[in-house]
Amino acid sequence: MTNDNSANTPVPNFYRASAADFKKIPGSPIAYWASEKDTQIFSNGLFLENLLKMRKGLATSDNDRFLKEWFEVCLNSINFSCKSREQSSECEKKWFPINKGGTFRKWYGNNETIINWKNDGYEIRNFYGADGKLRSRPQNLDYSFKQALTWSKITSGKFSARFCSGGFLFDDAEAIGHSENEMLLKEILPVLTSKIGNSFLRIINPTLNFQIGDVSRVPLYTERLPQNIYLDLVNNCIHISKSDWDSYETSWDFTTFPLLQPEYRQPALRETYTKLRAHWKEITLEMQRLEEENNRIFIEAYGLQDELTPDVPLSEITLTCNPYYRYNGKKNEEELEALLLTDTIKELISYAVGCMLGRYSLDKPGLILANQGETIKDYLQQVPEPSFMPDDDNIIPILEDEYFTDDIVSRFREFLKVTFGAESLAENLEFIAGALSKSKKGGGSPEKVIRDYFLKSFFKDHVKMYKKRPIYWLFTSGKGKGFNALVYMHRYDRETLAKMRTDYLLKLEDKLDARMGMLGDESAAEKGKLGKQVEELMAYDAVLNNKALEYIDIDLDDGVKVNYAKFEGLVGKI
Repeated sequence: MTNDNSANTPVPNFYRASAADFKKIPGSPIAYWASEKDTQIFSNGLFLENLLKMRKGLATSDNDRFLKEWFEVCLNSINFSCKSREQSSECEKKWFPINKGGTFRKWYGNNETIINWKNDGYEIRNFYGADGKLRSRPQNLDYSFKQALTWSKITSGKFSARFCSGGFLFDDAEAIGHSENEMLLKEILPVLTSKIGNSFLRIINPTLNFQIGDVSRVPLYTERLPQNIYLDLVNNCIHISKSDWDSYETSWDFTTFPLLQPEYRQPALRETYTKLRAHWKEITLEMQRLEEENNRIFIEAYGLQDELTPDVPLSEITLTCNPYYRYNGKKNEEELEALLLTDTIKELISYAVGCMLGRYSLDKPGLILANQGETIKDYLQQVPEPSFMPDDDNIIPILEDEYFTDDIVSRFREFLKVTFGAESLAENLEFIAGALSKSKKGGGSPEKVIRDYFLKSFFKDHVKMYKKRPIYWLFTSGKGKGFNALVYMHRYDRETLAKMRTDYLLKLEDKLDARMGMLGDESAAEKGKLGKQVEELMAYDAVLNNKALEYIDIDLDDGVKVNYAKFEGLVGKI
């Protein structure tokens, strides 16, 4: 297929192609832009299907029932390291990781979802409809929990593949290429993540839907596959991508927030962020260098130097710490840096709230309280002498003023004192407030900016971070923001609502009444506002009291969607 601009074909960009050339490409697609070199490679190459076992994943036919995000259920009910179907049948765990597609991400990641595979998936394998027909499609189960290359079948842009070392089932939104030979998988992965792989896939199927048959026809030159020494590059790419993925609390391998890690810790938060940001830039550029080297190796191996360049734009370096990838869109460097700073500070606040509620500890990495009904007693068994004590009753008020000792802004100040020291508290509060607000003009004091964030935006950001499956629930009286409190769903018990009512809501009503009584006639506007808040609290109390008398139980295995609905009228809308 050639671009013919001769006198006989005066039309610019005129292409002449032979039907015989199309037949050289598997599936005979009308890829008029494919070069003679491309068709030669398809003619002479060995295809991916000759080296890997390509398979589609299972379909449950009721994902709301059988699939959950990993953080919705009890941690001790998940088996993250199952090696076989036999193990899944013998162990007592209910939930197992499942690869389910996901966003454009190379090398490693998109590990978020779990599936009810108790007793070797008995419920799914026996999920029949009223007509007696099997609704689910439990196919290719022999490849469950095995190592493989995975990719999302439907993408919004470029193709991306990832390495899975095992322990997962596979959903029908994800496809896999399996081999018992880990070295072979790691030799093929860089082909698929390179410009070569994407170029061939665009020829085979120019749509955004990459089926098994498409990927299986990617040509390989077996004699030109990288030697063992090249595995260092692949392992480095996987390691960098995994480290980036695990730096965020929505990863089940998350240990502690990067700003609090000793290698970045400085006397103040601003300098700590500067050092962490420098590290993120360094690893992003290192990944870019590795991917460009990867492209260079394969472009030369396939002899496509005249058609492809090894360059990889920063927007295609799929690390969350890389703002060019994270915020896809036309933004300048200053805007990207501002977005990254703001989100990093929000993630710090989220981690702080996790410490307040006992999910995390400053004194022990990883999850602490992550099973249903766990208490402070369970926390102290793991962290006997905490430097930052979690909330004892699992109810943290978010109010317009500091009416309670466990007020969320007060607890956040304490968190900053423990992590960065009391001497730098004022400086750190100012830095955080600056990151949260585009402009400090009219924003008030740093503490007011932070309080406004908790009142107006924290829950929205939490819902977004946790993919509309929040684990910290916002109990709120409504638009007037008279009463708000966070409750960690894993620590909820049937007495929580009654305690919220007697220890917080009713006491807040009394405090607001007393405050109104102290105001003079010159404060009519404030008295009016407080009066409306009291009315809102009284209306909320009627609902809260009724719900408290129901002694509502929840079951984490049902997931957030089902459990959250039990508190409709009391909690913020998702």
